[in-house]
Amino acid sequence: MIMGSDGEALTELCLEDWWWAKPVAPNSPHSNDIATLPVFLQTREWLDAYFAGERPSIDSAPPLAAHGTAFQHEVWQLVAEIPYGQTVSYGELAAELAERRSGGRMAAQAVGGAVKRNPITIIVPCHRVVGSGRSFGGYGGRLDVKAELLEHEGVNLSRFDL
Repeated sequence: MIMGSDGEALTELCLEDWWWAKPVAPNSPHSNDIATLPVFLQTREWLDAYFAGERPSIDSAPPLAAHGTAFQHEVWQLVAEIPYGQTVSYGELAAELAERRSGGRMAAQAVGGAVKRNPITIIVPCHRVVGSGRSFGGYGGRLDVKAELLEHEGVNLSRFDL
């Protein structure tokens, strides 16, 4: 995984083969200093708890400072609220966002575009967003990884066309 920080907050968490991941210089001159940043240590602790099945909450996550538009931040906030082991469709997210904005309509495709650009995976659980019906939807870190994360959380994948 690749982590990025502004020195205080986590700005990026992704798999190294994601479509938008920046290349990492393995032997940068400050790599030891960077590895001991408190935000990276807290991120590792959160991820260790997650993969141990402890269900850490967004409240126990490191400080987050994702770069994005106001709309993307609204969508990412909704995604962060999806409970462990549950999935929500792009359309359901769009409807919830429209309701929070006092009505109107919101396109599921617009929400999907914002979900796709989520720079802090797993902690902001974009893998829990699926298509409608039997559609599994996409995932920047590969669909097999999305399936593994959802299986880890106990989601029954038999309802999806994989």
